[in-house]
Amino acid sequence: MKKLQELLGKIFRPSDREQGTHQTPDSAPKEPSQEFPVSPRINRISWGEMKIEGLGTGRDFKLYPGGGRPWDWKETNTHHVPGIQPKDVQELLDKGSKIVILTRGMKLALETCPETIELLRSREIEFYIRETKKAVELYNKLVDEKKAVGGLFHSTC
Repeated sequence: MKKLQELLGKIFRPSDREQGTHQTPDSAPKEPSQEFPVSPRINRISWGEMKIEGLGTGRDFKLYPGGGRPWDWKETNTHHVPGIQPKDVQELLDKGSKIVILTRGMKLALETCPETIELLRSREIEFYIRETKKAVELYNKLVDEKKAVGGLFHSTC
């Protein structure tokens, strides 16, 4: 432990540790670390199938900072009408999403319940409702920008 402390003392100057920044031994600056985990990228979307970085393939997904899982509509009794339920979105918020992307499906058949929109507005959450392919483009752009983004993705109608 003492050797580790000595090594760290050589790498990090005390003023750097106090300010939350650090320098490598060659004094090259490093970017500050993120405060939240990165959301997984959507690598491919086609009718009825999505390929998600680190999660594999599936039909519908809930994605959020640090991971995601298949979106099983039966869990919250979600149907095309009245649409995405507040409980579906609550999971994204619980996982740290500060921006939420909601999809309408490829043929815009999936709606969003008014209560879901009210939940997002009451929490002052930035959100977007888009056709699925356009939603994927926006989502991946926000992931690349290291934003705390989550989304509900429906890959069919």
